[in-house]
Amino acid sequence: MRITVQTEIPDDQILRRQWNELALRKELPQVFDTYGWATAVSRAYSRMLRPLLILGYEGNVLIGVAALATDLSQTNAFFMASTTADYCDLISVPNRRAEFVAKVFSELRSAGLPAITLANLPADSATVLSLRFHTREHGYRQFSRSAYHCAQVRLGLPADREALKRSLDRKKALRYSLNSLGKKGPVTFLHLKSWSSIQPLLPDFAEMHLARFHATGRTSNLANPERRIFLAYLAESLASEGWLKLSCMKVGDRVVAWNYGFQFAGSWFYYQPTFDHRLQQFSPGLCLLSRIIEEACDSPEIDLVDLGLGAEEYKERFANTGRQTIHVELTRSALASSKYAARYYTAAMIKTVPRVESGIRYIRALVRDHGASGVAKLHRSKAHVQ
Repeated sequence: MRITVQTEIPDDQILRRQWNELALRKELPQVFDTYGWATAVSRAYSRMLRPLLILGYEGNVLIGVAALATDLSQTNAFFMASTTADYCDLISVPNRRAEFVAKVFSELRSAGLPAITLANLPADSATVLSLRFHTREHGYRQFSRSAYHCAQVRLGLPADREALKRSLDRKKALRYSLNSLGKKGPVTFLHLKSWSSIQPLLPDFAEMHLARFHATGRTSNLANPERRIFLAYLAESLASEGWLKLSCMKVGDRVVAWNYGFQFAGSWFYYQPTFDHRLQQFSPGLCLLSRIIEEACDSPEIDLVDLGLGAEEYKERFANTGRQTIHVELTRSALASSKYAARYYTAAMIKTVPRVESGIRYIRALVRDHGASGVAKLHRSKAHVQ
């Protein structure tokens, strides 16, 4: 296997085609593995990271892709898509993964990178087993922990799909919401795929997302201009491949819910949804999700609706399966590896004692908000109690 290392994602149509073909041959293909995703991240977040692209070739045929990046100091490496993708992985056919993992870590060691973070790595990926065997031989110690459980709806055989649709029809809350919204105007659903139809609507999608979070005292990730730029680049790139699906629910002429999602390799991804917070009592977001699942049931090419990262309760109402991700820290320092483990297990232990956890949060809040005066306040309160 011949390895090349690049510090940018080249605008190369041959690379784009081979990369996407390779992504589709993975054991569980994901849209996050594609050339378009990597290019959108590298363009939108160029002020925050430096691409580190490791490619494996056999002759002129691409057989492995590690779409990594480093921080600006170039001391730590991580998946380039780690802050944007629900699943991140090295890309190859499964039977070449071990060989490619070994080559990647040989390059990382040669580059002198002391630490590597692999976030959102699927626990069922062929990469996980390969890491156990090939990282230590290149001088890296590994600490892994569970990360996220991603809720999914497996559609199954035709009979299973019909049963799933019937179960959605029987949900009284959804029927009530749709009937109530229907009194305000005709309820319709649209799924937009072309860049020309999607581009003019992205500001409306962002505005609704921002307003929904603001109404609950939170900050939307779309308040970050890089995030909005990323979604625009990504939409343009994926739409050209037929993989983007911007879904919306309308009541009359008014859009009341959105999902910025994808259809890729048999999956319909529920990636970034939002809804009109002024209609929250009618659950327009759940109505749109229900419709997406119903339409997926009627589409033989769709096998799975993936609800993505996040343990929101509403997802569990629909899910019948799921996928686990892990977080892997790799370091060349035995001390740093021990610290990763100690922090994780200490945090896990504290969470089992609610009073201790709430006390630590209180101390952190005092220090964050008041600095030294917050510490002094804490000492005075302890003295008073004593």
